[in-house]
Amino acid sequence: MWERVLMYLFILFIVLFIAMLWLMLYDTTRFTVQKLTLRDSRIRKPCRAVVLSDLHNKQYGKNNELLLAKIRECEPDFILIAGDMITAKPGKSFEKTLEFLKKLSEICPICYGNGNHEQRLKLYPGTYGDMAEKLAKAFEEIGIAPLVNESTLLEEYGIRVTGLEMDKRFYVRFRIPVMEDSYLRDTLGECKKEFYSVLLAHNPDYFPNYAAWGADLVLSGHVHGGIVRVPFWGKGVLSPNVRLFPRYDGGIFHKGGSTMLVDRGLGEHTIPFRLFNPAELWVLCFEPL
Repeated sequence: MWERVLMYLFILFIVLFIAMLWLMLYDTTRFTVQKLTLRDSRIRKPCRAVVLSDLHNKQYGKNNELLLAKIRECEPDFILIAGDMITAKPGKSFEKTLEFLKKLSEICPICYGNGNHEQRLKLYPGTYGDMAEKLAKAFEEIGIAPLVNESTLLEEYGIRVTGLEMDKRFYVRFRIPVMEDSYLRDTLGECKKEFYSVLLAHNPDYFPNYAAWGADLVLSGHVHGGIVRVPFWGKGVLSPNVRLFPRYDGGIFHKGGSTMLVDRGLGEHTIPFRLFNPAELWVLCFEPL
């Protein structure tokens, strides 16, 4: 009798293991489209934006045609990038991502905020050689000017987009360093409230600081949805900072008058899989109030 029970348990384990592997493969090779509508009296006319983050050189179909087709279908007026479209790895080519970005630039204007991977190329030339210079030159040829602690005004829509590139000390592992109250004001200047303010801030851990600075909408990524999400509970398990169950793991968060969208991202790098956590492409609909 016990031998039969053990045999059934073993078969059940094998079935569950195979099912988990299949789901892992399925979630790692697909993306979903999510939508969010934002209304404000300072928005001058309806417009639509697509949000991208954490692609990490991933390809959806040959030359990323599946992803491009979906973006074209969304008919965006502009594209907002929240960082880490490439992976900082010595000698690694990001040519395919640059080809993708060039095709994106032919659809509509791009507002590009750097993530820690774009920033890392600049911080450690001894490790990455001239990769930062090559990336900057390629961006210039495409017509992309990353917003490094500066803003661009989309006056037609009444929207100001600011890109934050925070100090590397805010990306340490195992803990969340304190951000001084004056840091964002000293880095970005005052938040100008006559326009609807969108902040591209790759690291979501500092949402209270972003809200206090005055951002109406914060677009973040970095956490990859927590790699694995717990079924039914829906929490992400692990952050890149090696912290369990990060508070801002993915989705929509609110604080005061600020909203933060934490994009689960489109790719992976150090931990190359997803589970109960498909990639995301977000569509934002901005409407006058």
